[in-house]
Formats: sequence, C-alpha cells, structure tokens
Amino acid sequence: MIKPRVRNAKIVLILLPLVLSLGCKSVIERQDVRPRVLRDVPAQNLAYRLDPDVSPPSASKLDDSIDKQLAVQNVFTSKRQDDALLRTVTSPDGRRVLALYGTADEPSSAFRIDLFNSNGQFLRNLIPPDLSCVFPETVAWSPDGNSITFVAHRRAAPSPTPTPPPIEEPDPSAPAPAPSVAPVFAPVATFNTEQIYISDRDGYNLRPLTSREGLIYFYFNWAPDGHAVVALACKEDEWNVREHQYKMPAGRPRLIALDGQERLLDDQLAEALPVWSPDSAKVATAFDSVLAIYDAVTAKPTQARLPLTDALLAASVAYEQKTGRKPASTQKNAAANPSPTVEQTSSQAGTPASFNPIVRLEWPSPERLYFQTAFVRLMPGEAINTFQRWHLLSLSAQAAILK
Repeated sequence: MIKPRVRNAKIVLILLPLVLSLGCKSVIERQDVRPRVLRDVPAQNLAYRLDPDVSPPSASKLDDSIDKQLAVQNVFTSKRQDDALLRTVTSPDGRRVLALYGTADEPSSAFRIDLFNSNGQFLRNLIPPDLSCVFPETVAWSPDGNSITFVAHRRAAPSPTPTPPPIEEPDPSAPAPAPSVAPVFAPVATFNTEQIYISDRDGYNLRPLTSREGLIYFYFNWAPDGHAVVALACKEDEWNVREHQYKMPAGRPRLIALDGQERLLDDQLAEALPVWSPDSAKVATAFDSVLAIYDAVTAKPTQARLPLTDALLAASVAYEQKTGRKPASTQKNAAANPSPTVEQTSSQAGTPASFNPIVRLEWPSPERLYFQTAFVRLMPGEAINTFQRWHLLSLSAQAAILK
C-alpha cells in the first residue's frame, strides 16, 4: 500500500513544474483553458451569432442631444451676446464645464473653448490665439476627468486691412487707457491639418497628442478605463473626395496612447466610428458590411474580420418581404421564387434597397455588440438617412479553443 503512494508522489513532483509553468502564462496565450471572461479571448478566437433587425440599444446611449448647461448658458445670454454658445461638456464629477462657442472673427466651422465651474463662473480660456478648434462633437473629458481633449488646427492669419485708418495724435488731456490683461499661453505646436490636443483638467499643459502633418484626425473616443483613445484619420485628398460625393468621412482606425504613440489598426478606410468594448480590451469598427474587432491591450494583438454581407443581404430580403416592399433584385422573379436563397440573392445584379453599409456601432456589454445599417448622404441643407436598421452580434469564445 506504500508503493502506490510513493509512485503518486513522484507523479505529483513531476507534474508540479509543468503546472507552474502553465500557470505563469496568461489565459490569452493558452489555448487549453476556458476563459473566465471574454476579455481573455483574442479577437481572432471570437465566435458570433447574428440577430438581424432587433430593437436598438438603450436610448440613453444613443442620445445625440447637445443640451447646454443652464448656468453657463445664462452667462452667454446675459453677458456674452456676441459669442454663440454651441454646446457645453460637463466633467465626470460635474464640477467643471467646457463651453464651446463661435466668435465673429472665426469661420463658421471653427470655435473656441472656455472653462467654467458648475455655477457658471468663468475660470479661463483654453485655446491659444493661434489655434482653431473644429469638430465640436469630439470635445471630451477623459473618463477620470483629469484631461481635456479636442481637435484643432493652426488658425488662419487674418487678412490685413487694405487701407489702414489714419493715425491720430493722442490727446494729452485724455486719461490713459486701463491696461488689459490677456490670457497667457505657453507655446504649443500647431499644424495645418486637424490634430488631437490634450490638456490637464485646469486647461494647462496643453500639447498635441498627434503630430502627423497632412492627416486629418476627425474623430476619437476614450477607452472606458482611460488608458488610450481610438481615432480615425485620413489624408486631405481622401477627405475632399468623399466630401464632393456627399459621403460621410472615412478614416483609418488607430490606437493612440497618452504618450502619443500610435498603432495603426487597419489600412482600410472605415466609415463607422470605432467603439470600445466596456472592458477596454477591444475595439470594433466596420468596412461596408464587414465588421472588424481588434485587441487593444495585449502584447500580441490579433484581429477578427466578420463577413456579414451574405447574412445581411438575406436579412434585407426577409425585411422587405415582411414590410411589404419587394426587393429590387427579386421583383421580376417573385412569383416563381418567393423565398430566394442567400446564394441566389447574392448572385443577382441588383440588391434590396434596405441592404446598406454599417454606419454605427454600440457595445453595451462584452457579449453584445449592436450595429446599425443605413443609407446616409450628407446633402447640402438636409442630410439623407434612410433604412435605419439595428442588428445584434452575440459574441463568445470559439468552441475549438475550449479543450
């Protein structure tokens, strides 16, 4: 009876180093264990299930309102009628407010930013005179409220007055004018194209987070844990081409650390604005009807391409049949074949009118990723946004890695 015990002890001693060595490896590097949470699953090992045409996610997360903080709005209404308040952005702790406003000497697309407290008391100007802010919807506080971020470019120099006014001799009997105190700004680098800038919560230590002259950074989004931002950027000629076609801007997704280091996620232009997973472990965006997910925190990042074209095409056929609209690609064959297959639908020349690119994503929980398809054109005067349909991806780990 003693020998088996000794033999078992030897087995334990032999296996112990192996167990310890496996335990030192992170779950994301091991393929023989069941991950505790989806954060530990590499993007390339994700499985998904598509549920088309579902109810949209929580309305609060889709609220695009630009409500203005009342105390700050009262200041502009009563004391600063020459400045047009565009929106306000309140800090996470609710104690400070950024006021975005346009001035008469700025182009209509540009604005400036002032810092107020929650009682409407002016604290300071944030923007140096040689910077012009753009894309007001991107102005944001970091999740911890310790940083302020916005997009800006070098301010165009004002044109000189063609005929300067005559110089009048000062009147010796007139009182001397009171000296004016202008804000003092430390020197900061500026660029001809739009870059992301960051400062501390008091508006000091302003610096460019990006510095790639020639690229237009038109969107960014903080990670929920504040460790980085995901951004979209494109070249000037790419921006101009899409603008002339009345299309939404498209850029290459990239991760930007707080020290300015960038990691290009993809070399393809994405129209859908990237979103973070709630655990800050992954980023998702889309290219037409292909959804892409990228690892954001591992030393060995992977990515996943989820080809949804055929599934969404079939869902559009079913959607239009359910709503009474015959798909353009199947009208002539509807009587002979009322329920076309995915392959038949995909091979036909036309496509259903409701089949459109992915334009928006929402990631409310690690396992549930919502996305919206729609037809969008930014026509002058009024944008066109039709066939807005929400779909749901349920994410999980691939069964193949659960050995």
